[in-house]
Amino acid sequence: MHLPESLQDLADSETVRFLRRPKSISRICGGVFSLVIFSSLLTDGYQNRTESPQLHCVLNSNHVACSFAVGAGFLSFLSCLVFLALDARESRITGTRFKTAFQLLDFILAVVWAGVWFVAFCFLASQWQHSKSKHFLLGDSSAKAAIAFAFFSVPVWIFQAYLAFQDLRDEAPVPYKRSLDEGGVVLNTLSPSSTTNPANPPTTNPNSVSYTSSALSPYLTAPKAPRLAMMPDS
Repeated sequence: MHLPESLQDLADSETVRFLRRPKSISRICGGVFSLVIFSSLLTDGYQNRTESPQLHCVLNSNHVACSFAVGAGFLSFLSCLVFLALDARESRITGTRFKTAFQLLDFILAVVWAGVWFVAFCFLASQWQHSKSKHFLLGDSSAKAAIAFAFFSVPVWIFQAYLAFQDLRDEAPVPYKRSLDEGGVVLNTLSPSSTTNPANPPTTNPNSVSYTSSALSPYLTAPKAPRLAMMPDS
């Protein structure tokens, strides 16, 4: 299929390639699901009963259930936006330690959000099962949408945790070095040829440790006891 040149340039642009990444798609899906959860409960999640004008949560009149779903959905939506913005600037991050810390935080939050949405799905489904639909005129569709998208959020965040774990595993380890100025010891790995081959004797130069120890050996020997000399009688 032949595409126009303008569409081909758009498809090859950096923005489109960034949005087509699996990590970006999972973050966008997680953000959309979270937006649906807290927005549906904010709009129609609180209704009045037929005999009372007071607003109640449509999930078994349990305000904790609605508040938990709204708060978790809002925080999850913000988390997706923040990490999506950080992913866009990931190529500009030069510090290896900061990148590793970012990937570790991404993995931990993904695991936490997967557990949160699993608990939310079980809690919301239990409250909806015990609620009576005749008590409220509206709000059934909002409650069902919140429960459904809470369930869909679990595999999305599990997949996000898997991608973060892959990034952590593929990241090259940082070598641990300490300088002599900090009071540490530099560990040098010797090659097997230099340690086992007798044909290559260790060279001695003024900068080597053996030269220093040999040069200082006359001064490090045990001092000799003074000798007593007999003075002749005058």
